[in-house]
Amino acid sequence: MAFDFDTVIDRRGTHSVKWDGMGGRLGLSAEDQIPMWVADMDFAAPPSVNEAIRGLVEHGVHGYYGDDSTMRAAVAGWMATRHGWEPDPDWMSWVHGLVAGIGFSIQAFTEPGEGVVVFSPVYHMFGNTVRAAGRTLIESELKQVQGRYEMDLDQLAADLPDNARMVLFCSPHNPGGRVWTADEITALANFCAERDLIFLSDEIHHDLVYSSAKHIVTYKAAPHIADRLVTLAAPTKTFNIAGSLTGVVLISNPEMRKKFADAKAACGSGASNRFGMVAAEAAYRDGAEWLDALVPYLQANRDHLDKAVAEHMPGVRSMPLEATYLAWLDFSGLGKDMAEVTEMVEHQARIAVNKGGPFGQGGDGWLRFNFACPRATLDEAIGRLAEVFG
Repeated sequence: MAFDFDTVIDRRGTHSVKWDGMGGRLGLSAEDQIPMWVADMDFAAPPSVNEAIRGLVEHGVHGYYGDDSTMRAAVAGWMATRHGWEPDPDWMSWVHGLVAGIGFSIQAFTEPGEGVVVFSPVYHMFGNTVRAAGRTLIESELKQVQGRYEMDLDQLAADLPDNARMVLFCSPHNPGGRVWTADEITALANFCAERDLIFLSDEIHHDLVYSSAKHIVTYKAAPHIADRLVTLAAPTKTFNIAGSLTGVVLISNPEMRKKFADAKAACGSGASNRFGMVAAEAAYRDGAEWLDALVPYLQANRDHLDKAVAEHMPGVRSMPLEATYLAWLDFSGLGKDMAEVTEMVEHQARIAVNKGGPFGQGGDGWLRFNFACPRATLDEAIGRLAEVFG
């Protein structure tokens, strides 16, 4: 089956944060502003997803969702087929998005004031959620080795405070696009075991991996620390159904699973989103062919953007991405203040992006660009950037 990723779909006026939120959230109001900030794609979801939602609408009764056995089987089947991992369906718990899953985990496995380690720069909601929960954010800055990020566990060991209780790991990494090796994951797992730290592995981008790399599920790389491991996954990034706010948390340790369930119950978060669960199950069962077409398209967009940066934007460099559709561009070589650079991108090129500072230590000087859009949209953005920075 052929899938169309080239047609430009008008998303304005659809309650889209990415498109309709630029004015209120970013203060950007140009009619031709290109949104390359929020991490969702400008492509239609897989046909199986839209057919499943259409079936719900045609049925017409939208009551509470129940009997999740087929959804559990779908997740287990996807993990086995795509990632060579066979989790027990009983390990699964549903959450309204993985940020919620992180929040529940922090509440379940740490106490106020205790420390949560993140490897920065990293997805800004990690730090926001840790701080909002009244925990201490511990940033371990990633080091750059041959242009890509690596963890510095020796430095973390030297700096780790006594109140550290959890490590929040982004795998694959957002915004750096790293796909961690089995050795890297195992080293971090051993670090957690030696220091009695909970290992929270957010693997939401695990299906959006390019041909040069292979995602390794943390549980598979380090089964010996399963008793302290929490794995978070979701179909939302993979199949562009982020608005469904549907994710799965997998915990093999029954005591930890009970603590997690209690934290959810304390927040009144028991029921699942009916539309989200049905869409997710349809995606996991029948979305593989669509995904197999999507990833090469994204890889071509990545390469197209990288080539343009290298050839037409002197002083700017892109970090090589092994996964995600989020380009991480370094503007520090321009010798300009980042406020000026951001103004050039947002107001001269008229492109909405994510600023690097909120991603934590090491983020200053960088901007994040979402290239999950039709090639025509990307070409327009590249042309504007080349005109401003060329």
